[in-house]
Amino acid sequence: MRTGLQQSTGLRQELKTNPRLYQAMDLLYMPLLDLQQHLKQELLTNPFLELVEPEDEYDESSDADEASEAQDLSEPESAVEAEPEKSGDDEVDWEAVLLDGFETGGHREENEQREWYEPVTVDTLHLSDHLTSQLALLDLSPREAFLADEFVGNISDDGYLACPVDEIRRGVNELLEREAEERDADVAPFTDAELQSMLTIIQELDPPGIGARDLRECLLLQLRAAGQGDDLAYRLVNESFEELIGHRWSDLAKRYAITAQDVQSAADAIARLDPKPGLRFSAGSDNYIIPDLVVDKIDQAYHIFLNDGNLPRLKLSQTYQDIARDKKKFDAESKDFIASKLNSANWMIQAIEQRRQTMLKVMHYIVDRQRDFFERGVQALHPLTLREVAEAVGMHESTVSRVTNEKFAQTPRGVLPLKFFFSSGLATSDGDDVSARGIKDQIEKLVSGEDSKNPLTDQAIVEILQQTGVQIARRTVAKYRDQLGVLPARMRKRV
Repeated sequence: MRTGLQQSTGLRQELKTNPRLYQAMDLLYMPLLDLQQHLKQELLTNPFLELVEPEDEYDESSDADEASEAQDLSEPESAVEAEPEKSGDDEVDWEAVLLDGFETGGHREENEQREWYEPVTVDTLHLSDHLTSQLALLDLSPREAFLADEFVGNISDDGYLACPVDEIRRGVNELLEREAEERDADVAPFTDAELQSMLTIIQELDPPGIGARDLRECLLLQLRAAGQGDDLAYRLVNESFEELIGHRWSDLAKRYAITAQDVQSAADAIARLDPKPGLRFSAGSDNYIIPDLVVDKIDQAYHIFLNDGNLPRLKLSQTYQDIARDKKKFDAESKDFIASKLNSANWMIQAIEQRRQTMLKVMHYIVDRQRDFFERGVQALHPLTLREVAEAVGMHESTVSRVTNEKFAQTPRGVLPLKFFFSSGLATSDGDDVSARGIKDQIEKLVSGEDSKNPLTDQAIVEILQQTGVQIARRTVAKYRDQLGVLPARMRKRV
């Protein structure tokens, strides 16, 4: 075998995806708000695209009607061939704009400036800022203030201390050591006593429970702040936390020589405490849901509309097209650039329309398939898969997945994600299938209506569902119950 670099020729077949196909798939994937921002960006970068305003369409049609009436009623056709009235666009040297690299001028700048005026939500006070403002009111030495800042920096958004105290001590002492070397000074390291004292100060700040190292300590801090340090609830959390979270009311009643009702009352008081006190100061912004589709019932028939009224409507700029037709003014590089931008603008308009048609086609099938749901509710929801929709509308399964991803529909049953309508199915005794989501709804209703002193076990739920014709295993009921956040029967029992 020879070693070294060699060249050889060969034939092979490859499947390459057109970049525009990738963009088309991205458009299908985008929710309404993301698509709005994407189209605004396209308007800024492609001069062959223009924004169609409803008032512009009205003005154009009105001007055309007025011009037609003037021609018919006042002067003959030959008299109308006077100098055309100059519009605002005629005052811009469009040829110079085109030749100077598509730097947009007057009319487009006005539109772009209007697009920037959007409402901005006001941010809330973050947890670290809330804690720092309280520490500023305390009489702390510079050394204590430095340590307090380190503690605040290690408190997570839910209010818990994110790392052990030993690691905080190791970190601040390393910082002190580096600072001492830079200043050529002798600085004493922080001791365990100093860190424990500062942790006590942090845990006395608002909100109660802040700076806790685990759930048990968080509950104890809140009970002490409420003046319940001597109550039964405090003793249960402090001394018998494992039995408490296991709902072992009888064992606790025997241990403390009280009734099971007293234990449960104390447990109810503990359940009202905040397990994550820091989240009330979460800096997360509000997420608004704008439905992409609207399903409305009109005259006993369901009609589907796209909620794209605020979506920028695009058209090709006639002015730029007219200038681009005179190819003698441009060199080869400019011609390629113009052709690329014009083709991109054409493709974008077609892709948006294709997206509209695809979404309507998929939603029409979903509404037809799930008509019983719109009439009777969740229990009438039919099993539905992406493959079934894809085969019905003649698309690939991945395309349907993109269409339904992060999309919402406003329906007579509320604003629902399109993924809501897709669910696996279970067989019934009469040969039909029932949606797993409908089964979960039945389980939730059975649990909410049960006798709290004698809650339904998973096997009891299985037997009730089998009486309605649903064939389901006990482990499946347990899985659905866990997904619903419903505790086992033993832990739901009230005494």
